[in-house]
Amino acid sequence: MKKLTGQFLIEDMTAAEVARAERVESVLPALRAVAAEVDARGEFHRPHVRTLSDAGLLGLIVPEAFGGMGGGLRDLCAATFALATACPSTSLTFFFHCSSASRGLLALEALEAGLFTEQEAPGVRAFAEQVLNTMGRQGLWLANFASESEKSEKAAITIGTTATAVDGGYLLNGVKSFGCATGVADRYLVTASLEGYSTAEGLCTFFVERDAPGVSEREHWDAIGMRGTATHGIILKDVFVATENALAVPAAFTRCMQMSRGSFVGNQVAGIACYLGAAHALYQYTIGQLRTKTFADSDKSIGTAPYQQELIGHMLVELETASVWLRRQIELESSETPILPKQEVVKRWRLCKGVVAESAFNLAAYCVKACGTGGGTGNHGVPARALRDLCMGLVQAFPAERGRLMAAQMEIEGSEQAQFGTR
Repeated sequence: MKKLTGQFLIEDMTAAEVARAERVESVLPALRAVAAEVDARGEFHRPHVRTLSDAGLLGLIVPEAFGGMGGGLRDLCAATFALATACPSTSLTFFFHCSSASRGLLALEALEAGLFTEQEAPGVRAFAEQVLNTMGRQGLWLANFASESEKSEKAAITIGTTATAVDGGYLLNGVKSFGCATGVADRYLVTASLEGYSTAEGLCTFFVERDAPGVSEREHWDAIGMRGTATHGIILKDVFVATENALAVPAAFTRCMQMSRGSFVGNQVAGIACYLGAAHALYQYTIGQLRTKTFADSDKSIGTAPYQQELIGHMLVELETASVWLRRQIELESSETPILPKQEVVKRWRLCKGVVAESAFNLAAYCVKACGTGGGTGNHGVPARALRDLCMGLVQAFPAERGRLMAAQMEIEGSEQAQFGTR
């Protein structure tokens, strides 16, 4: 039986995981067919929303009770890996959509753990179910807006967007500098700080309609790589959000985050799987080139030359390094019985993100060298596109240097920098 693309990462899939991976496999040709165009135009390919929705994939990790496919973290990692072999930009955008599910899944887990009072529980449950039904039963695309351009010494992400209580709901004001699927997603999930709070306890989540009055897009930017992700962000000016579309219980956000197995909302490892998938596809492409192209003065393939074989050896080391680190992190975050305490899992994630990103980029550089000017340097050719996409992994979320620093601080001081803070 032919190996599914996702099985290159998740090698021991269950029968149910294989069935879900086959859904992912079915959309790869459509994504691959326009990948070069997506990169050249620097825009998300809007028909992909229907392609992925029709395949049921917008509800990939949504429980079946809410119309989803019932997948978990392993499914999501296999999916983002596989999608990235076809179109890395679409894969990363899909990952951020799926990360929205945490707003529902973690809230339900926190309810079950008794972290909310009887008075708080109905509103928390209603919001969580709205998130999951939107993704599952309705098959809609969600964009998740948390990041802002402001920096803080004390927190990884600083939230300056404010939520002011008014009759019937809240008014949101602020600027979100990053969020995949800007102007593409059907609905937005926005993180903002309740007015009057100066700590993460005031962070809340709001449903914002894409075309709601007061919502506008920031200026599009000409990204070096991952160009089809629509990450330019939004501006919010007195945007009204009704109470039923808000999870505005103080400390709800931080209580939900306690339920994640790993860092932040617990599924960030699937984001870096996008970069490994792109690296895997580039390696396969390069090996194919080196096997089929021959020297002009002999019938030997170019790949038999000592120079190319030295490069292939380096590629294999980088690919294996990234794969081993990522598989281990997925195991730590998805095993039925926890293998390590959360603090140790988070520490390893800090390292894993950087190792995978750097190894994937290093592999791309070796591939460009191996393909040479004849096959590696056309700006929209496979090697060049992959090199540019993979360089984004060096800075996306946080760079490897910061990850190593934070892991070292956790090792010595016993705690990591806060994930979120407010201005």
